Amino acid sequence: MKNFKLTDENIQNLEAFKNLLNKDENTIINEALELYFKDEAEKLQALKDSQTNLSYDEFWDDVDI
Repeated sequence: MKNFKLTDENIQNLEAFKNLLNKDENTIINEALELYFKDEAEKLQALKDSQTNLSYDEFWDDVDI
């Protein structure tokens, strides 16, 4: 695993939520990453779904300019 650095604000929030939620840092970080990756996967899927799979001719068929 690569080394990473957290901002001071994230460290403070991690400590605060660790105490509020009675969870350890690893659990909080893993849960946060799971949510992040789920959200990013949904965004990528939405982008993929928004792209057309029609050919140029199919897309412009019946369009009068």
